[in-house]
Amino acid sequence: MRTVVLLLLLANLTMFGYTRLDSVGSGEGARLAQQVQPDKITLLTPQQVAALGPAKAAALADVCVEWGPFTDTDRPRALTDLEALALGKLLSQKRVDVATAYWVYLPPLANKAAADNRAAELRGNGIREASVVDSGPLRNAVGLGAFRNEDAANALVVDLGKRGIAGARVGARTQTVAQTALVIRDPPQPAIAKLRELASAYPGAEVRIGTCDKAG
Repeated sequence: MRTVVLLLLLANLTMFGYTRLDSVGSGEGARLAQQVQPDKITLLTPQQVAALGPAKAAALADVCVEWGPFTDTDRPRALTDLEALALGKLLSQKRVDVATAYWVYLPPLANKAAADNRAAELRGNGIREASVVDSGPLRNAVGLGAFRNEDAANALVVDLGKRGIAGARVGARTQTVAQTALVIRDPPQPAIAKLRELASAYPGAEVRIGTCDKAG
């Protein structure tokens, strides 16, 4: 019975992941590129599950939902949003390398000392990614975060404005940064409902569904 419930949950997860990815990608190719092992996502009837036998049926329960990636600023907020679910050992974190195309920054300040002071002030206000650019045409600018898509970068600018941090800009900048993904193993239904609820609050994060990593 637990396996059947998990299979039905997987069907719901597949639909949720499809609609979520559709909102951040552009076309079928983008959706397929962002799914985790889509060939392993299969919906079986209860009769088909019974025909698999105990060993193979048990393997079907190894379903994970990956949510992210998150910057060091957003990760604590996302974890707080999930606290009420009391996921315990079902929830884990993993570092992922993310290729970004956009960044948010404050224009260069008068000198490095002023830039260092501004970055320290921002980190004290919860902007953990705040760092000073020490070379190039934007030397002494203060970087505030890197993102894979422009919508997520613009969302940070809006959020910063609400927090009284004015003057932030979005620019093109290709780089690879380490971020964090949250992984929920064998997710209970309340977790899926919560992810649906939180989707709009984290425009840079995506939901991926598939079999769990062996080390996960």
